[in-house]
Amino acid sequence: MISLPAALDARMQRESQMTFFEYMVLSVLSEEPDRTMRMSALAARTSASLSRLSHVVGRLENRGLLTRSRIPGAGRRTNTTLTDAGYDVVVAAAPGHVAAVREYLIDELEPHELKTLRRIGTAVEAAINRGRPGSAPALPTLPEATAP
Repeated sequence: MISLPAALDARMQRESQMTFFEYMVLSVLSEEPDRTMRMSALAARTSASLSRLSHVVGRLENRGLLTRSRIPGAGRRTNTTLTDAGYDVVVAAAPGHVAAVREYLIDELEPHELKTLRRIGTAVEAAINRGRPGSAPALPTLPEATAP
């Protein structure tokens, strides 16, 4: 399981010229109704520090894939918004990412193994989040083995 993120990252860079983490940032934003999220919420959803996220968002902003805007009021609150160009990039990259996940993981497991993996993932996530105030929402579940 340790080598899976590296394999997904290498394939994403080869096929879509972005890192797996950059793809995750764009993907999370693409799922929001207005394609906008607070940086702190985006950091939680991508399991990243604000520092790491800020560097990546800066690179994506320079490429025209998203924008940042300060939220009025006290504090240093910032929204991140996926641009139309960013949406087009993440939509174009998604089929390759799904194919890679299926090839490296889903298609290699039997249906009962996928169910076991789902239970394991849920238990690990619960252990990580136990007692953590404002824990990140659950990540999407694995697709069923019979999905197209």
